[in-house]
Amino acid sequence: MTTVVFIDHAGARYEVEASPNKSLMQTALDHSVPGILGDCGGSCSCATCHAYVDERWAAMLPPKSETEVFMLEGVPDLRENSRLCCQLRVTPELEGIVLQLPEEQM
Repeated sequence: MTTVVFIDHAGARYEVEASPNKSLMQTALDHSVPGILGDCGGSCSCATCHAYVDERWAAMLPPKSETEVFMLEGVPDLRENSRLCCQLRVTPELEGIVLQLPEEQM
């Protein structure tokens, strides 16, 4: 198991255990983390699992696909470290990854 930390817009911290190869979106949903909706079920078609990846972890993640870049263009408060949690899989190397959640999802 890998520890994942979600921090909501108000600063509440949700530290959860994630199964290997599960998406960060599904991990959040499995642990009822508020702020991740996952409306499309993880098919990268809604951007309701938007999060800001702590810069310490950004280089450990795969690059954004064209589809992810397209979906992120519509999110409020897009940042360089914006990612869709449905596109990020849990690996042991991500132990302790920190994701800040935006105030609102699309």
